[in-house]
Amino acid sequence: MTARIQVPAAAKRGEVIAIRIAIQHPMETGFRLSDNGRAIPKNVVNKLVCRYNGVEIFRAEMGSGIAANPLLEFFTVAETSGELVFDWVDDEGKTGSERVRLTVTE
Repeated sequence: MTARIQVPAAAKRGEVIAIRIAIQHPMETGFRLSDNGRAIPKNVVNKLVCRYNGVEIFRAEMGSGIAANPLLEFFTVAETSGELVFDWVDDEGKTGSERVRLTVTE
């Protein structure tokens, strides 16, 4: 699984910034049938965690009501330059992880 992450190229210390992540995932609800009539098993990204310099700043617990290729947006305060690390897992136990650098100026 891959993801596209959007953060500002740079932010001023104390500025509130928007962070967006779009995860490429089909998000199967478990309610659809395949072409041969068999139920397609439920498989959704059920947990997403974001850490900023090792401190958890965002957590999402998702279910089958989320669309394919989920897009999430949240906000945080830019404190210091560092790394945002995103980790997620789906119902099949498959995991994904992405990192992005945030530069904070005075």
